[in-house]
Amino acid sequence: MARYKDYSYEQTKLIPISFHHQILPGTFEYTLNYLIDNEVDLSLFEQRYRNDETGAPAYDPAILLKIVLYAYSRGIISSRQIEQCCRQNIIFMALSADTHPHFTTIADFISSSGEQIIELFRDVLLICDEMGLIGREMFAVDGCKLPSNASKEWSGTKGELRRKQEKMERAVRYLVEKHREMDVRPEADPVVEREQRQIETLREKVRKLKSWLKQNEEKQGKTGPRKSNLTDNESAKMKSSHGVIQGYDGVATVDRKHQVIVHAEAFGQPQEHDLLEPMIEGTRENFKSIGVKKDVFEEAKLTADAGFHTERNMKMLFEEQIDGYVADILFRKRDPRFQTAARHKPKKEQRADHFTPQDFIYDSKTLTCICPAGKRLYLKQRYVVIRGYEAICFMGAKRDCVPCGLRSRCLKDPSQSTTRQVYFFKARSAQAPETFTAKMKRKIDSLTGRSIYSQRLGTVEPVFANICSTLGLRRFSLRGKTKVDTQWKLFCIVHNLLKIHRYAPGFT
Repeated sequence: MARYKDYSYEQTKLIPISFHHQILPGTFEYTLNYLIDNEVDLSLFEQRYRNDETGAPAYDPAILLKIVLYAYSRGIISSRQIEQCCRQNIIFMALSADTHPHFTTIADFISSSGEQIIELFRDVLLICDEMGLIGREMFAVDGCKLPSNASKEWSGTKGELRRKQEKMERAVRYLVEKHREMDVRPEADPVVEREQRQIETLREKVRKLKSWLKQNEEKQGKTGPRKSNLTDNESAKMKSSHGVIQGYDGVATVDRKHQVIVHAEAFGQPQEHDLLEPMIEGTRENFKSIGVKKDVFEEAKLTADAGFHTERNMKMLFEEQIDGYVADILFRKRDPRFQTAARHKPKKEQRADHFTPQDFIYDSKTLTCICPAGKRLYLKQRYVVIRGYEAICFMGAKRDCVPCGLRSRCLKDPSQSTTRQVYFFKARSAQAPETFTAKMKRKIDSLTGRSIYSQRLGTVEPVFANICSTLGLRRFSLRGKTKVDTQWKLFCIVHNLLKIHRYAPGFT
């Protein structure tokens, strides 16, 4: 039988270590250390401190930036874990020069450096531009919805939260009344203590709801009240690929050449309809700040998915003469390559209780229409324009519709409507002006438009895959838009630093 030398991973060894030699050339930590020490302007962090004459010395912002950015590059978000790494991991020791910042110092630095992180993002963007990593030929805008440090349980409109409060108060009254009944019994119930704790918990939640409802106003959306959240009222309830979450939408504008993020911002909005314009303005501001005097959108193309498509956004793109390519929700259905895609999807059950216009027999030559009951509808309007499209309208007679046995299947609300009206649409009206949405559809459906838009997927989606999967950002750990936006920008900075490390001359 073979014999091997004895070894043990539990042993320790005291050896002299030069921290400078632990940061090896060719590694990401070497690139990070060099850029922070030599290329990034850290003077903007000095305004955070007022200890030049009195007070204890502070940790150098360069040290804190190095350990935070390196931790984020390894998927470590917790400030407690970062502090632990500075005591146990040799790379963190080398980057921090064997200083040991407390986790509260690290957490405060991250959460309170919003303005400085914006400037840091622009400094890194300037480095990317100087090293030729930004092509400025095409930008892609997209968002990634992530949960935040807030609970969906405490989300709702003011009316919903009041009803929740009333429900908890009824539960408290029920438990208290139950205890009074138990008090008359000779023996105590063993679950009384547990229910007493439950009563105190419910009362605390009621006090929390009352206090919040008194101090906060209703959030308003375009169509009415929006859901608020007691834990983080700047977050939003939004639909994502993982279901409904309470969180933020991390949006990024990405350059096509090397997938460098040129602008990043986190928004607490459930929809992306209103985010295209601020992302365009933010991209312009970033390039102006790094010395690009010319408007980058004069020559660069812009692509975005259907989440950003609204008539208002399309109007803005055409009026500002931005060469944009924004898909609409029916873009893929118009693509001939996806004509047979429906046969691979499970068929939806058709509503058997309601008739659609397809159930009516319409003859365009004789201008007649027969309903499912076999009755002839009379022509109400030969020419009507609805949303820019020509249509013809038929209407049933009262003598036929009122006694009809299919009335419940033909009318949405038989108690409110007497007769059925049916519209059959034709082409777009020549009198109606062409909408900006129609102009974008014609533009993006062209051979050139589809070719340009097809590059969007390979430009922006790998960025989110890198940030969420490789770097490990699965949820935001902070609360409030400013703090969450800072954390999102820090991860985008790490992404850009990795691009410098991999593609920039001198670091590859």
